[in-house]
Amino acid sequence: MDPQQRRTETRHRPPVGEPGGDVSSIFIAFGVFIAIAALVMFPSSLVHQVPEGYVGAYWRGGALLNIITEPGFQLKLPFITNYEPVQVTLQTDQVKDIPCGTKGGVMITFEKIEVVNRLRKDYVYDTLLNYGVDYDNTWIYDKIHHEINQFCSSYSLQQVYIDIFDQIDERMKEALQADCTRYAPGIEIISVRVTKPKIPESVRRNFEQMEEERTKMYLDRQKSLADADYYRVLREAEANKLKLTPEFLELKFIDAIARNTKMFFGDKAAWEFPESFDKRQI
Repeated sequence: MDPQQRRTETRHRPPVGEPGGDVSSIFIAFGVFIAIAALVMFPSSLVHQVPEGYVGAYWRGGALLNIITEPGFQLKLPFITNYEPVQVTLQTDQVKDIPCGTKGGVMITFEKIEVVNRLRKDYVYDTLLNYGVDYDNTWIYDKIHHEINQFCSSYSLQQVYIDIFDQIDERMKEALQADCTRYAPGIEIISVRVTKPKIPESVRRNFEQMEEERTKMYLDRQKSLADADYYRVLREAEANKLKLTPEFLELKFIDAIARNTKMFFGDKAAWEFPESFDKRQI
């Protein structure tokens, strides 16, 4: 070979370590080897299953990939790509043991609050990107604690425990949905179920006694009204009975006669007919 041609070939050959050189080929081959070995030795690290009602979310090197897969068997790079199933059907989160203080300073505890919610499929990527897989910690668990404390601090124990307790469910739902709509629009709050709060034993006994007294007062009042009505009817009957005298009956007879506009005397009644009436029809 001509020395000049040998120098030309040497000059155009990619040096070792540069892109397109031998090192890149080695890395590609090594990656293929690792993938094949993982498929043979650890097939579950390459093939995974996304359950029905979920979608698949993926991270590579800690960065969320803009890839959301549907239920079924899916592929991912073993040891490089991490996978997490994300539920997109209805789910119920239970928030337990929520302490709060009422306006009067009484400490009560809501033992359980259930929040039925759903993450919309088309908002999975944005929600995970902003709040992570545990997005419900921010917008449900922590938010419920905040809203319950805000609610309790605005009302007395009587109001929270009895007067407006039936409104708490709807108020919590509206409060949660308002912030989710503003900051995390993919989260839908379907319903909220709040259990009766646990109050101090001494306070609870007082409420029970008050309820018993209130019930007793209501029954006594109804009995008094019934007795009064019975007495009124009885007195009216007695008064009517005393009225049934010959003089009273004669007076009623005279009053009835006086109300008539026409009176007829004799053994026959003379009937008057309008001129248009055909007497032959009789």
